[in-house]
Amino acid sequence: MLTKNNAKFIKSLQLKKFRQKEALFIVEGEKNTLELLNSAYKVKTILGSEQFLSDNHLIISKAGAETIEVTDKQLASLGSFKSNDKALAVVHIPTEPTYERRGIQLVLDDIRDPGNLGTIIRIADWYGIKSIICSETTAELFNPKTISASMGSIFRINVFRRNLEGFFKEQSGIAVYGALLNGDNIHKTKFDKEAYIVIGNESNGIRETLLSFIEHPITIPKLGGAESLNAAMATAIICDNIFREA
Repeated sequence: MLTKNNAKFIKSLQLKKFRQKEALFIVEGEKNTLELLNSAYKVKTILGSEQFLSDNHLIISKAGAETIEVTDKQLASLGSFKSNDKALAVVHIPTEPTYERRGIQLVLDDIRDPGNLGTIIRIADWYGIKSIICSETTAELFNPKTISASMGSIFRINVFRRNLEGFFKEQSGIAVYGALLNGDNIHKTKFDKEAYIVIGNESNGIRETLLSFIEHPITIPKLGGAESLNAAMATAIICDNIFREA
């Protein structure tokens, strides 16, 4: 049974300060919750409709989480999804994994929009990229909008938060590509199999303090009249070119 105190606590996790204080975040919707249950994340509580809890009894029991049956109205009131009528989970924020320098990795410089971040995580998952390094000013990983936009990919990608200037000073022997307005045509660029791909802020691009680390500036040729591409669109185009001949 859902108590008023439980409901109040879960609603509080919509706010970053409470997520950080409690080291918990919420996952909303049937798809994301099922993706969560198939991951290594530790689940504290599953709230679901009678049908959801019944249909997924085995995988929920394996998670060892508290389960609470709730109504459609209660689910809609607890999270940010007004159309959620299946499930919501309260999840422990994991410790950051050990960093491994391997393959193609995305580096996100000041990506402020959580929806963009979540979509980039989903793109990385599609192309088999295992790690993303985020600047300290990039959107919070466990923002509900980030989780929603990732469509479950957040549970398969290692995401690290770093001071990027310090991070690049520690790296050597690996190519660094950066998405810039004045760069080499990405359609004619041959990418190393191990590389960092730097994607800049939605409005301002890559910070000037990082430009000295970029050995290979790249650009997506503009053929029409659009003023710009958002960060997620640009990331998808770049990734497709990187892996086109993989």
